[in-house]
Formats: sequence, C-alpha cells, structure tokens
Amino acid sequence: MKTLEDYLQLHANDDPDKTAVITPCGKITYTQLHKEVCKKAETFAATRGKPVAFRNTQDISFLTTYMGIHMAGGIAVPLEKDLPEDRRRAIETGLTDCEIPADVADILFTTGTTGKAKGVMISHQAILADAENLIDAHGYDSRLTFVICGPLNHIGSLSKIFPVIMCGASLYLLEGMKDLNAFFNAFDYPCTKMATFLVPASIRILITLYADRLKTYARKIDFIETGAAPITHQDMKTLSRLLPHSRLYNTYASTETGIISTYNFQDGRYIEGCLGFPMRHSRFQITSKGTIACSGATLTSGYANDPELTALTLRDHTFFTADYGRIDDEGRLHIAGREDDIINTGGMKVSPVEVESAALTFPTVTDCVCISAPHPIIGNALKLLVVMTDGADLDPKLLASHLRRTLENFKVPFYYEKVSSIRRTYNGKVDRKYYKVKLDNS
Repeated sequence: MKTLEDYLQLHANDDPDKTAVITPCGKITYTQLHKEVCKKAETFAATRGKPVAFRNTQDISFLTTYMGIHMAGGIAVPLEKDLPEDRRRAIETGLTDCEIPADVADILFTTGTTGKAKGVMISHQAILADAENLIDAHGYDSRLTFVICGPLNHIGSLSKIFPVIMCGASLYLLEGMKDLNAFFNAFDYPCTKMATFLVPASIRILITLYADRLKTYARKIDFIETGAAPITHQDMKTLSRLLPHSRLYNTYASTETGIISTYNFQDGRYIEGCLGFPMRHSRFQITSKGTIACSGATLTSGYANDPELTALTLRDHTFFTADYGRIDDEGRLHIAGREDDIINTGGMKVSPVEVESAALTFPTVTDCVCISAPHPIIGNALKLLVVMTDGADLDPKLLASHLRRTLENFKVPFYYEKVSSIRRTYNGKVDRKYYKVKLDNS
C-alpha cells in the first residue's frame, strides 16, 4: 500500500457495506465513498503533480475532494472555509511555479499565529507513517467510530482520517463544537466504541459545564486524544475521574513534524506538560539550546516556496522545532513552551504557559493569558488577563498570593486585568501573536 486511497479501495472490496463516514445528515459506506472518490478523481485528471486549492467544507464532499485529488495524482491544498478570496488567490498564485517533490500529497497552511502562514508539504509516506503511529499507540481498529469536530484543513483533525481509513473504521464528522447537543448526539450513534480529538479548551468546557452528561458515555468512549495546547493537571485529573474506563492521551504533534509522541494521563499522576514516549515511526531529542528536534518518517518534506526556511529547520532528516522541552529519566518528552513565546522580564525568562497553568488552579479563574506589559523601571513586566466565573470579582492580591504557592516570585505577574474572553486560534491555542501585536501598537 502506497497511499491512503489504496486502503480505501481495499476496504471497499473486502467490506463493501461497512459504514465509512457519518454526518448529522446521513452516512456513506466504503463502497459508496470509493465510487465518489473515483468520480472526483476523473474531474482532477489534469492536475497530476499540481497543487489544487479548495475550501474546507467539513463534510463528506471534503473527503471525496481531498482523496480524489490524491487519486488523480494531484496535491491537495485544503484551506480555511472562510479564507478571504484575495488570500486564496495569493496562495494559488504562489504555488503556480513552486517546485514540489514527487511524493508530496498535501500542502497545509499553518495559522500563522507565530509569524506569516507557511505552506507545509506532507508526503504520502508521512501520511501512512502518521496513520501507523496513531493505530499502534492509541489502538484504532475497525470497530471504532471516531468523532472529528475540528477543521479538516489542519493536521490536528485531518490526521485522524488517516488511521480511520487505514484500519477500516468509521468517521463521524461535525462542524465544530458550537453545537454541543450535536456533539453529544454523535456519541449516541449505535456502535460499540467511540473516540475523539478535543483541544484542551473544549475539554475544559465539557468538564466544567457538561460533566454529568459527559460521564454517561464513560463506558462507550474508548479514548480521547488532546493536544495543540497545554492541558492542566487539574483538567487531566477531572477528565480521568469522569471517564475512568477511557484511555486519555496528550500528544505531541505539529504540521511540520507529524504525530510524534503520546502520554496516557489515565495513570494517576496527570503529569502536566508530559507528552510521553516516541511513537513507532518517530524519534525526538533535545538540542543544546533546549529545544525539541524530531526525526522519522512523519516529517514534512519542507516549506513550499521557501527553501531558506526549509534549510534552517530541516537538516539531516531532522526537524528542529521552536519548542522548549526535556526528556525525563523514563525517556518521556516534556514540553515547556515555545522559544518565541518566552517573556524576558527583569533579566529572567518566563514561560507564559507555566504562569497560566498555575492561574487556572484558582477556583474562580476559567481562562487566562500571560503577556508582557511595559514597566517604567524593569522595561517589561508580566501581566495576567483573566476570565472569571460569572459573578466573581478579580482580587489581584488574592490571586497573586495563590500563584506564589507554586511559582517563583519573578514568575508572579505584576499586573492583572479582568477580561470577558481570551482570544484563541481554531485549535484552542492562545493567539499569542494577537497579544504581541496589540502590545507593539499600544
């Protein structure tokens, strides 16, 4: 098997009536999906070796388009559903004369929260290696129904299609988490076991507001995977209590590295920042400056139209990330935040993630972000923007006192401000670029 589409054909032949995809509007078998993909491939016959940009529709038509482009020998370039038309045209123009390696299947554009959006090239080999990593580490099999509620034009959710198709399981597609009734209705689907990928922000909503409803599915949820942003010790502990029979994974992955490592925090320790052991096709190491470097079959083939950045980050079959990390005595990876997110205050370097995690243990703090703010003497000081529970007032002295119980003094913010919400990206990450730009313009 050389492509994901080869596995689709295999299951269409061997188990033709097996349900491949479910949506709130209907479902389709593997035979039907394969026929629709073949039809789409005919419409893309002239695209062999060429990138084809299309918008995410979060439905069966997305899958038929995505896999149809592959089957025709084209390169799939899924874009944001609401991407402005001028931005779409700019992406298409930029890819027109781009030199693309022969095995590339996808070009995924990052959100650009830490800089301008970049086109990350992913090979067919990387797709299959990601699939095998997830199957081996998380235990996918043909009986599973996997609920996808994140955008399919990003690696977090797109990568879950890979193991599902490879092992002949079923996908349940939803349009986000805005309709939580639809989310829970998906788990009423008649099958023996289900799983999903949820960003930490979504997990916090579920365990805070819908805990009783979530635990009614405790016997049916085989596993939940989280990633993309930090999950706190307390949230891990609470989710484990609500779903005592489920495996609960915190995974390290990115568009550039693929799916690298995972940690089942249903272990009674709920280790914050732990990302576990390397998966089957992946390896990691810590560089001399303390950042994470990854190697293996899941890595990107480089950045489209950016050989300089490719050369800077991808060397000797190793991708050098901007994530600070460490490897513990047991060989597990731990993350400590991104290199470009570190705040320098009074000559000391502080990871905002560590401050935010400590603040989220305060009973009336529901969300927060730690940012840099001007200070008349030391230049930069830490500022904490907090979202409080309904009716709760912010008492800076009380919150600072709470933080000093777990943080060194230089990590305790100097300024505090109550806000109505924290700006986040599609995948639940704090939109740090937004806050940096806001600071620069203040």
